[in-house]
Amino acid sequence: MAMAEDILESTKAMDDARGLVVTAADLDTTFIKANYEAGHLHLMTIQRDQAAQYLLRVLRQDPDYRFDIEYSIGESYQYGEDFDKAIYYYNRYKERLAKKPNYQGKDRVEQVTVDRAIYECENGKEFVSNPKNFSIVNIGREINSEYEDYAPVLNENEDEIVFTTRRRDDNLNQNVADDNKPWEDIFIARKSGNTWSYAKNIGEPVNGQNHDSNTALSADGKTLFLYNDENGGDILYTNFENGVWSTPVPLPGIINSSFAEKSVSISEDEKSLYFSSNRPGGYGGLDIYRATKDSKGEWANVKNLGPAINTELNEDGPFIDYDLVTLYFSSEGRKGMGGYDVFKSTFNPNTNEWTDPENLGYPINTPDNDIYIVFSKDNKRAYYSSVREDGMGYTDIYLITSPEGIKNAQPVTKKLPVEEPVAKVDTAATTPQDPVVVKNDPPKTTVDPNKTKTEPKTQPKVVEPKKEIIPLKYVVTVVDAASKSPLEAKVKLQGAKDNVLVGMSPQGGGIYEFTITNAKAKDYRLSVDLPGYVFVNQNLKIEGATTTAKTVNRTIELVKLAERVTGVLRNIYFDFNKATFQTESYGELNKLEAMMRQNEGMIIEISGHTDAVGSKSYNAFLSQKRAEAVKDFLTKKGVDTRRIKAVGYGESKPIVSNDDEEEGREINRRVEFKVIQK
Repeated sequence: MAMAEDILESTKAMDDARGLVVTAADLDTTFIKANYEAGHLHLMTIQRDQAAQYLLRVLRQDPDYRFDIEYSIGESYQYGEDFDKAIYYYNRYKERLAKKPNYQGKDRVEQVTVDRAIYECENGKEFVSNPKNFSIVNIGREINSEYEDYAPVLNENEDEIVFTTRRRDDNLNQNVADDNKPWEDIFIARKSGNTWSYAKNIGEPVNGQNHDSNTALSADGKTLFLYNDENGGDILYTNFENGVWSTPVPLPGIINSSFAEKSVSISEDEKSLYFSSNRPGGYGGLDIYRATKDSKGEWANVKNLGPAINTELNEDGPFIDYDLVTLYFSSEGRKGMGGYDVFKSTFNPNTNEWTDPENLGYPINTPDNDIYIVFSKDNKRAYYSSVREDGMGYTDIYLITSPEGIKNAQPVTKKLPVEEPVAKVDTAATTPQDPVVVKNDPPKTTVDPNKTKTEPKTQPKVVEPKKEIIPLKYVVTVVDAASKSPLEAKVKLQGAKDNVLVGMSPQGGGIYEFTITNAKAKDYRLSVDLPGYVFVNQNLKIEGATTTAKTVNRTIELVKLAERVTGVLRNIYFDFNKATFQTESYGELNKLEAMMRQNEGMIIEISGHTDAVGSKSYNAFLSQKRAEAVKDFLTKKGVDTRRIKAVGYGESKPIVSNDDEEEGREINRRVEFKVIQK
């Protein structure tokens, strides 16, 4: 703990200090200072939803340790999308504030801030219960890293991406910033077919020895706009000529001031520039402005977009669409669910007004920061920066798609009329097979009794009205494996490949009802999490909706974490014959890390297993390396290395016969964890 305090006193290296205070807090749950700092530093860095467990220990032992302790607990629950608990603790803080209205300590949070947080939670409940049909997929390890990766910009052809990162590998500056992390550098990658090349440093003269960040790229990919933190923060640009980038220079005209000018977006015709700035005369914090290019080629006629776009809080990350009238931006104000949310507004040249900004909804927006969105020319794809469950570290870059196009994405919980009786199917709690498909009789054809064979062929046919597709209800019941008593858990159902969330309505008593609207059978992933239990990630194939109303029931039995309890990490994937993770593995890895953090003092064994192909010695070597890769992932995230033992068992412990090429060998190639001590 003393070392952590020294780090924070001499630097801003909160990540380094967090690992130390978390270890101290886990070793002694009564150590109030260590537990408060563990919670506080989680809120200030990553895994903010995990702060509550430490702060609750403080609240139980000394409710007056911090005046704002309930507010901080509410923040953690809000980040974790547990909005009802967040509202409960925010209201508890308001009660404390009401009892001491004249309190003026540094740990006072004003009521207007708390009311805003409660409003965000109410919005969050609404948005999460009606997710839109967005597929949000991590763009991949070729682009993202365990560090911050953000601000993606692409050319019109979408075969070149430029972004900002704070990774160590290939960073031009070998020193670190005052937070003990690498400086910002700009990286670039190119696409061939559907595959991105591994991103590399864009190099000098674009990157220097301090923070270097990109903000926009012209449609032809020839002009790159940069942010430089000198002079309060200015916008620079560089041109790609003769195979090299020119030395960055400030934008001509009156864009830059002695205040901060940050994000930039240039229209396809390169006549308009949208940017954010905190210069005087705005509506509060960062506002979004527009400038136009004059006859000299300089940026002039700078105007604030006004209260239709800007609020008393921050607006940032503007993107002007290829249609020249649709503006996307991120805001901390308006009807958001926390942090920056992405909004859309359209300019009407006839009235010279912007439409009321529309929140793009969940799951694009979350209680954390969702920002720097850019769109493809056909509006079928978008790229942005977000913190999500399947992230590789801090902020990652994600690809957004939707079957209807992003502009027209609809809620996946759209209710259709139910006209048929409901057929119910129960699936066993412990069976690994897919839910049973209910087969229904085909609809009967209506026959006109007056119709005879002698009727003329020109007689109009009787057309039966087309029946509506009725959503399938997929009901998940969560119970304790031993007592069979219901459990309230965090339950999600989403597409296994596209990550499209299925709309869900909690029914109480551990029952969660999902509404499936697509008509085709599809592969899904069901995840169930509850502190103190082994998390569940099941791959399912579920039938599609039909013209007959149906309900499919599934029971999930959660196993309490105890000594000798084991779990299989089914969704961790390695490159062929290697111990490097594929992009799809990070969701499972992050759940394992969360389980370790939620259960302090727990010691586990990570075991690697292979099939019987290859020599026994090589299989033992490969399985050991893969087990160590999982351990390395956890320790890099701050889990104490003494809590993890990595063992490779090779082919010695098969679950099923290796004779079956398709299923047996695949099942045997796995990573498991076993609780050694709880």
